[in-house]
Amino acid sequence: MSISVAQRRARLAVRHRLVPSQRTNDVVAIARDLVALHSSDPVTVYLSAAARMVQPDLQPLSDALYESRTLIRHHAMRRTLWVLTPEFARIAHAATTLPIAQRELNKLLGVIAATDLGDDPSVWLNDARAATLAVLDEHGPMTARRLGPLVPALRTPLVLDAGSNYPATVAAHTRVLLQLGFEGQLVRTRPTGSWINGEYCWSPMDDWLPGGIVGLDPAAARTQLATSWLRAFGPAPSSDLQWWTGWSGATTKSALVGAGAVEVDLVGSPAGQTGWLLADDLDPVDEPEPWVALLPGLDPTTMGWKQRDWFMPPEFVPALFDRNGNAGPTVWVDGVVVGGWVQRRNGEIAVGLLAPVSTTQRRAIDEAADVTRDLLGDTRFSVRFPSRQQVELLAGTA
Repeated sequence: MSISVAQRRARLAVRHRLVPSQRTNDVVAIARDLVALHSSDPVTVYLSAAARMVQPDLQPLSDALYESRTLIRHHAMRRTLWVLTPEFARIAHAATTLPIAQRELNKLLGVIAATDLGDDPSVWLNDARAATLAVLDEHGPMTARRLGPLVPALRTPLVLDAGSNYPATVAAHTRVLLQLGFEGQLVRTRPTGSWINGEYCWSPMDDWLPGGIVGLDPAAARTQLATSWLRAFGPAPSSDLQWWTGWSGATTKSALVGAGAVEVDLVGSPAGQTGWLLADDLDPVDEPEPWVALLPGLDPTTMGWKQRDWFMPPEFVPALFDRNGNAGPTVWVDGVVVGGWVQRRNGEIAVGLLAPVSTTQRRAIDEAADVTRDLLGDTRFSVRFPSRQQVELLAGTA
């Protein structure tokens, strides 16, 4: 069976709720259908949801995160911070976070040993863990800054890169709280400031989300995660799934087998390249109506595949991605990236096109920019991982 580039773009438009007929004000459905929303930059998750809403609004996401708690933040795939439904948080934790937590634990124990905090680093860490959880149980969610005076261990300077030419010290809270997050014992809750702030309060996971997120079988979770990813992002080569999850090649192959995925030819891709689809998802998707979207930096659609040449010319990458592979804000037209955008200091949404568009498409892009400007209102934000084009647009040179 063969899948064309046009069919892949149609699936992207429909499955990612970017085509107008598929947009919804249900932010939980948006997160679930995309598997997870990137949250390394606090702005991303809000603008990713808004771009897929019938009536773009910021409040529904805050309500889901902090009132109904039908969405939560958690580190998972590729050590990235995501916003997920509790169901997917449990799956992603077992499928991807557990090995990350073990690697980070080994590193942290090494740092504690180098700092010389006792004969057994694990004893010191377990004491710090217990004290942190006890304080949060007693006082409720609080920031690392507020925790410090109540948990002296968190103020301990830890030595990083001991024995190197450039050792450094950091307060223990930066590593201990992160480790507790990886382990699923703590969760980031409300930010200390507005929705664009990245400093969060911490809460015991079981207090915030009854039942927590730990306990699923890792192998079964990997199968579930691969199945969900294929539903949203398939067809795609196994290398895309491997990159997105951070798995090894062998783990990726096993998960695809568990999902019952079938191999298909990807027309228009490098010669001989094949992709994977779920066995019950082989029927073609109808060609969607025309659509335009302004997606934020690190949007899950832009960052959903390692190989992006079927929706973005490779020559656009230096302008739209930073050197570490982080996507800046992008402009999409009918399944293709045609440029980028940025918010200027006066609130204007400046668009930079890298490909020609029709008059009708340009009008739709301008309308989408107006919607984004109105959504942001008086809020001003900086792209956390700016690409070359964002710098040029801010300077007025693009």
